[in-house]
Amino acid sequence: MTETLIWTGVAIYLLISGGVAFLARSGATGGMAGYFIGDRRVGGIISALSYSATTYSAFMMVGLAGLAYRGGVGALGFEIVYFAGVSLVAVFGPRFWAVGRRYGFVTPSEMLGHRYASPAVAATAAIASCLFLIPYSAVQLSGIGYLMSGMTGGGISFGTGVVLATAIALLFSYVAGIRSVLWTDSLQALLMIIACSLVAIVVVEGLGGFGTLFGTIAAQRPEMLTVPGPGLFSFVTFLGLTIPWFFFALSNPQASQRLFMPASLGAMRRMLLIFLCFGLIYTVVSVLWGFSALVAFPGLERPDLATATLLASDHVPPVLGMIVMIGILAAAISTIDSILLTLSSMLARDVYAPLSGAGDQRQLWLGKLVIPVIAVLSLIFAALELDLIALLSVAASAGLIVVVPSIVGAFFWRRGTAAGSIASMAGGGAFVIAMYATGNSLMGLPAGILGLPVAAALFVGVSLATRPPQIAADFIATADAALAPRPKRGAV
Repeated sequence: MTETLIWTGVAIYLLISGGVAFLARSGATGGMAGYFIGDRRVGGIISALSYSATTYSAFMMVGLAGLAYRGGVGALGFEIVYFAGVSLVAVFGPRFWAVGRRYGFVTPSEMLGHRYASPAVAATAAIASCLFLIPYSAVQLSGIGYLMSGMTGGGISFGTGVVLATAIALLFSYVAGIRSVLWTDSLQALLMIIACSLVAIVVVEGLGGFGTLFGTIAAQRPEMLTVPGPGLFSFVTFLGLTIPWFFFALSNPQASQRLFMPASLGAMRRMLLIFLCFGLIYTVVSVLWGFSALVAFPGLERPDLATATLLASDHVPPVLGMIVMIGILAAAISTIDSILLTLSSMLARDVYAPLSGAGDQRQLWLGKLVIPVIAVLSLIFAALELDLIALLSVAASAGLIVVVPSIVGAFFWRRGTAAGSIASMAGGGAFVIAMYATGNSLMGLPAGILGLPVAAALFVGVSLATRPPQIAADFIATADAALAPRPKRGAV
């Protein structure tokens, strides 16, 4: 594929998405809630499309396709477990929404700080999120670098792709905050799902149809269609990858912050249903891409180049390949946008404000100031060009999972305390970092398996030894009320 075609597509994408982002400014309001969570007035369809674009990023079309190329059908099982984990939104989503409305929360870490009556809890959650989410945002940048470089045979360098994605993400984040991200996300999600599905159909048909595709794999690489596969997956490896991913909707603040945004519980339900439909299609398409690349190009050095190689090949019409590349670029930028906004809001509201006593407008000023700092740190990390995007994404989630015991305890265990929450996040986070620094194996188990039980044990043990805050009962009652059955009309 020519560089000219790629740059033409990028220019058209910037023109259209930039226009949408600037139009979003018309409904924007001042303050932290307006800039970072859309004043809690986001409709169900927009919420669903934005949540989909944010969640299904470069990880899916580059990372999951590469994982299928390298590890076979186990990649599908891995993503299906994440898909099952979205059911957590049905349990926790209404609770987040209810307490967010009642207490005016802007960030998930602020919610934890209130529930445990401790600004230190909020600050610890914010710092832990920064520590593990900056590498995750770097993964998205790397995905764009690999994609643009691979599709042009190195004509567009990895570094150029990374810098381009960073610049676009900064632009959309600044234009109107979350409102511009929501509207550009919606446009990007529709582009992604339509273009990627078309490519899957075109490629599979070009390889002889579904029967021929899987017949070829069964004949030439039968281990790719069996469990545990060609060597990437074992039962322990599979658990280490899937446990952190199962809790993604809770542990990743750029996802859980969006549970504060829907205009109503009805809008949240619509968001969840549409997202599930979107995710099922996208998962199947991503795995099909990986298998198609395996048949068409069986000797790739980097599995993460499977998507780029496929799109640049004769199996995909150049214009369609360019459209899909723009869709993947847009998805990755959506995720980076969300991470930039979430982390900057957490640092401003949960780290800076308690220390300085800053009001809402001062917090907003600092939040905007921090956005480019986080972006540059992500860019530096992306420049390392680490392999296997899917595994790096899970490594970030393995660190973020230490926040889960505090979130579950906030809604379901009145005995949970601030000391227990801090111990689980700080101690659990240090444990995960130490695991990865020393080879990621303890008694033959990785951090993805051990991180959650270690954090949970610290949370429960320290909480039992300390006194819970009085706010717990009121907080839990407010959350539970969101799921209480409403009386029918006319009932006495």
